[in-house]
Amino acid sequence: MSNKLKLVAVSGSLNNPSRTTTLLKVIVKELQQRLPLDVHFIELQDIGPLLGSSLSRLALPKQAVDEILKIEEADILAVATPVYRASVTGLFKHLFDFVGHETLVNTPVFLAATGGSERHALVIDHQLRPLFSFFQALTLPLGVYGSEADFGDAAPGYSIESEALNARIILAVERALPYLQALLPVDAPRLSLVNAR
Repeated sequence: MSNKLKLVAVSGSLNNPSRTTTLLKVIVKELQQRLPLDVHFIELQDIGPLLGSSLSRLALPKQAVDEILKIEEADILAVATPVYRASVTGLFKHLFDFVGHETLVNTPVFLAATGGSERHALVIDHQLRPLFSFFQALTLPLGVYGSEADFGDAAPGYSIESEALNARIILAVERALPYLQALLPVDAPRLSLVNAR
């Protein structure tokens, strides 16, 4: 039995480079400093074309089904979406329409989003939490929202320049740890909050 938890990170961005994907990768890196994780990353920019032409799971290509199975088998999910028209991206929702509705029961889900301004920050509580509540997943206490002003250009992509956003990521991870550490086998290593950084 592996001592590592399976974390599946899903970025709902359709762009590359992407502020959303950058935020998600920083969150995952922070989690990796605190927990033994086996990470699998899913980016909608890669699999979106495989989803958009299918109306049922039976019609999906094998590559898309394999990614959905990764989501269903995850010990932890970390999801992030950009805000489009005051909601999550359509393909992000379409992806989770294919996920079995009983496969995420009690699965901890770390929520994150990005948008053009702070006005969209409530997308986490108004869109993402209800979606994963439908699955009876365990949405973790604090979500993380980043606005365009929090990021700087760092070729070939973006970087987080905001100290406040970095602090929110650390706080959200710390608040999530009690729920995530409970998933570890008894003999798995545990990093203390003090020594993790």
